[in-house]
Amino acid sequence: MSKVELEIDGKIARIYLNRPKVLNAIDTELPSLLSRAVKEVGENDEVHVIILAGRGDAFCAGYDLNAFAQEKDNPLTQKMPWDPIKDYRFMWENNEHFMSLFNCLKPVICKIHGIGALAGGSDIALCSDFIFMENNAKIGYMPTRVWGTPTTAMWMYRLGPEKAKRMLFTGDKISGFEAEKLGLVLKAVSKEKLDDEVDSFAMRMTNVPLNQLAMQKILINQAIESSGLLNSQKFATFFDGISRHSREGLNFKKMSEEYGWKKAVKERDDGTYDWSKDRSSNQ
Repeated sequence: MSKVELEIDGKIARIYLNRPKVLNAIDTELPSLLSRAVKEVGENDEVHVIILAGRGDAFCAGYDLNAFAQEKDNPLTQKMPWDPIKDYRFMWENNEHFMSLFNCLKPVICKIHGIGALAGGSDIALCSDFIFMENNAKIGYMPTRVWGTPTTAMWMYRLGPEKAKRMLFTGDKISGFEAEKLGLVLKAVSKEKLDDEVDSFAMRMTNVPLNQLAMQKILINQAIESSGLLNSQKFATFFDGISRHSREGLNFKKMSEEYGWKKAVKERDDGTYDWSKDRSSNQ
């Protein structure tokens, strides 16, 4: 069973994140499989629009913390002293895979349902051109509290500085309804209407010539790129590594190893733990 599935439905391609037992959490393979599917669709002259979704009960719950936080040996936390370039290479490669959605010359609609698009899952979603959400699904980047910085840096480019700070200074998760109010997503609808809304919107673009779709996407994307997107992403990717190897980040990792990532995440998101308290044997 592939971790990313591709289905061609006439002029619409449907790409599914397919790790439903772990809420489509990101492992070492999923990012490259995603960009491979996007590339395949990009080379298909019959397809006009991509719909990106997740199997099971979520779009994507973020990086797989069983592997990346709870296990001692993994690519996200090195033994100290750490090598920032080794970390950067790993995360930048993932970032480029996520950005295949942004760089693809065909419109990409992301459909967020169930639990939602959290942490690294929001990185993937925000690289799409359009986002439709269930009213009660959640989106947010909780690791900005401890242990992360969103490497795609898309929050700023979608929300502007004040609203981006509102999300990234708190690490809050917000509903689809609030995300639409903030302008983060195009539309929030009920669970029952989500599929029909997305399919109807996709169909509106299927009769637009491929070259027209490509030119409009290039035109708008270059304005975003000209405003400094690449530089922002480089800073964000370096900062993401620093945040995971700071005292607070290492303490989060240590708690995940000792007590399980669910307890660490709960105390991070509740704000009940002083992460400057030394718990790391790596220091």
